[in-house]
Amino acid sequence: MTNEKCIDINCDMGESFGAWQMGDDAAIMPLISSANIACGFHGGDPATIRKTVKLAMDAGVAIGAHPSLPDLMGFGRRTMRISAQDMYDYVLYQAGAVGAFVRAAGGRLHHVKCHGALYNMAATDAGLAGAMARAVKALGPDVMLYALAGSRMVEAAVLAGVPVVEEAFADRSYQADGTLTPRGTAGAMIEDEAQAVQQAIGMVEQGTVATAGGGSFRLRPGTICLHGDQPGALRFANALRAALHQHGSSVKAP
Repeated sequence: MTNEKCIDINCDMGESFGAWQMGDDAAIMPLISSANIACGFHGGDPATIRKTVKLAMDAGVAIGAHPSLPDLMGFGRRTMRISAQDMYDYVLYQAGAVGAFVRAAGGRLHHVKCHGALYNMAATDAGLAGAMARAVKALGPDVMLYALAGSRMVEAAVLAGVPVVEEAFADRSYQADGTLTPRGTAGAMIEDEAQAVQQAIGMVEQGTVATAGGGSFRLRPGTICLHGDQPGALRFANALRAALHQHGSSVKAP
């Protein structure tokens, strides 16, 4: 009998576009358990999706779609005013494209995790969160939603009967309400490797994360996000896996 815990490490991948390259997907892929593949709206293109799906399948990594607002120039990080119907259409359209490549390669779509502003908007907007959950449900009963821990997205998934995995971030700082500190704000990104690893271990073991102003937020993460486009991402991935192993956690997709 073992007391070993399991935690998923997910990474946003396939975000290169044409001749523009982002991240070292081939090197990081063996160190994670779930890959969120860009669908073309903020990064990625058909050839990149196909190649990233193959990388994931060869490594035995669970494959998810990473849909975004239609904002290629802004990398999906600029907030837009959209309706709940827009949310449903964007998620279903993009995830369906990645799902087609996965099926063609003999695999199955494991999850959906929205990107950037689309993710952050649905974290606090019940209407957008509900539309996101309905789109994931339309993809099939086994497709999971990766959602910010403690957010409206989690609530919406539960109400819709969609399997949900609560996500936490090792390299992002948190606000008092459990939302992520907006990018561009001082301290939004945790660039110190040791601090990021320590935050991840605290979230997994204690179920809490420090927030702005000196408080804390309770959460139950089933997956931890690793940003593959950050400087030193490969080194951080190795450090995170080693720390999790040292604290009795194995890395495995849900």
